[in-house]
Amino acid sequence: MKVTTDQKIIEEIFSRGVVVEVLPSKEELIKKMIAGDKLRIYIGADPTSDSLHLSHAKNYMFLEELRQLGHEVIVLVGDFTAQIGDPTDKTAARVQLSEKQVKENVRSWINQIQPLMNFKDKTNPPRILYNSEWLSKLSFKDVVLLASNFTVQQMLARDMFSKRIKEDTPIYLHEFLYPLMQGYDSVAMDVDVELCGTDQTFNALAGRTLVKRLKDKEKFVITVNLMENPKTKELMSKSRGTGVFLSASPNDMFGQIMAQPDEMIEVLFINTTRISLSEKTKITELGPRDAKIWIAHDIVKRFYGENEAQKAQENFRKVFSKKELPEEIKEVENKGNVTQTTVVAGIIQSNSEAKRLIKQKAVKVNDIVVEDWEYKLKSGDVVKVGPRKFLKIK
Repeated sequence: MKVTTDQKIIEEIFSRGVVVEVLPSKEELIKKMIAGDKLRIYIGADPTSDSLHLSHAKNYMFLEELRQLGHEVIVLVGDFTAQIGDPTDKTAARVQLSEKQVKENVRSWINQIQPLMNFKDKTNPPRILYNSEWLSKLSFKDVVLLASNFTVQQMLARDMFSKRIKEDTPIYLHEFLYPLMQGYDSVAMDVDVELCGTDQTFNALAGRTLVKRLKDKEKFVITVNLMENPKTKELMSKSRGTGVFLSASPNDMFGQIMAQPDEMIEVLFINTTRISLSEKTKITELGPRDAKIWIAHDIVKRFYGENEAQKAQENFRKVFSKKELPEEIKEVENKGNVTQTTVVAGIIQSNSEAKRLIKQKAVKVNDIVVEDWEYKLKSGDVVKVGPRKFLKIK
């Protein structure tokens, strides 16, 4: 694939609002692209959970745009580093995952990013690599030599470590090794550019240091935003239920986008659609609800196609505007009471969560609020949890 050197196209990609900073400079990187240099660019992520959200999707969409310019791109799976645990913005050590947990998460992740990148391209497909291929082969001597490129003071300069020292919270020695491992990824793959979230800047710069010292070349670092709520500064999170998840069905994905607070409209528009920026004012002036419908349709279409996006939009109007039931409702076996049935069906994660939702009057049976967590169900009952989740009892 020939490298695109069109300055206008390149600058449009970098000026959309996804990129926060380019180190050492954006001008220098764009100059290399315009000159026709074919760059090897990667983004890495540790599969620490089984589900990605839209803030992750934004990164792979941006990487795909760079691939379409003709550059070589690598999706790096941190299957080895996930077992170490990145301390990024954590006030306590991250739980280390087992090899089995990591493999299960990896399978789920790869399936979720398939719609975002053209892995079937015959001339320049994205490559998927795993850092266990080289990190697992490092000897203790190798690790010591890598560590000799950094000082303890440099490691302690990380915000989360400084905070832990002030709060007298433990810092474990293996957490100092994480930046070395991520930094060595850049050396092992001999990359020219690393794409990362702003929370990974320290680790990416560690890689820049190692590439300079071990490869004698400059590595660029492109940092992208984390899609935080501009009002609350909250990030998308599976545990808090504040995200839009790539594993969701078309209807659920559409509903999750519609449930985002109004202040997230511009954030979603810029990062996770590729609707022209010239359309932004026109769409936002439609009002929050209709603007989110535009955005939700565009995002669901990217993952599931136009037909599914249209059906999800109609389903949303039917359920939320007309207060009708969705056309397709999952049928499940009756497990006795509403708590057991919803937990076994997977639309509520635990008995304690079920009790909390019932207390909040978020669970209905046949459109009547349930106040007893042992409420007995019968055949034909329709259970509604929150605004978007439905079950029908067989």
